[in-house]
Amino acid sequence: MSFSVVIPARFGSSRLPGKPLLEIAGKPMIQHVWERACQSDAQQVYIATDDERIMAAAKEFGASALMTSPDHVSGTDRLHEVIEQLGLDSQAIVVNVQGDEPLIPAAVINQVAANLISEHGAMIATLAEPINSESEFVNPNAVKVVTGHDSMALYFSRAPIPWPRESAGRGNVAPIARLALRHIGIYAYRAAFLRQFVQWPPAALEEAEQLEQLRALHNGVAIHVDEACADVPAGVDTPEDLQAVRELLGNA
Repeated sequence: MSFSVVIPARFGSSRLPGKPLLEIAGKPMIQHVWERACQSDAQQVYIATDDERIMAAAKEFGASALMTSPDHVSGTDRLHEVIEQLGLDSQAIVVNVQGDEPLIPAAVINQVAANLISEHGAMIATLAEPINSESEFVNPNAVKVVTGHDSMALYFSRAPIPWPRESAGRGNVAPIARLALRHIGIYAYRAAFLRQFVQWPPAALEEAEQLEQLRALHNGVAIHVDEACADVPAGVDTPEDLQAVRELLGNA
């Protein structure tokens, strides 16, 4: 199985400035993410950043790092620049691992890459997990995904989809758990898709939901969705998240 991992890492963050370099158990957060990715079967793991401080830190702990434009509006755009810098073949598989997920299991990185390699009709593969409560189902911060019989995505939404007309509000989440999954933001891409993606304007659905993957669906791209083979802890978005990870990794 041949694939590469790219970890986009921006210095700017409204809630946690300099997030990739925040210390957890004696290491910057981005090092934890990189070490997890290196435990996967990836042939290469790259950190893609727009900041010299992150570049310097990456070099210090031995990572391969690439400087990319500060003008990218998304991690997908940054990935495109990386595949062009590396000159990757159109069928090359690239896994995007978020730079704020210091607890991501290597198993799910392997899983999403293997799924895309085996699903020749898909240009993207991603993962999801069961929805366990009605509060999660209606939470707009929990992105829902529904799929067809072939495990290809039909739609992603921040809204509760599909809406269980008869059971909503009655505490019966079984129909929900069977029909919808909570999306996990890890993706495997074919390099050819990334080259297409940056040529397309944002889609109306994408702008309405603020979900970039809807641009791919709008343009007829097949997205394979599988249930994650391991629990994927939430990333670090807030000071509370950071404290929780520090306590878990012994740096309270």
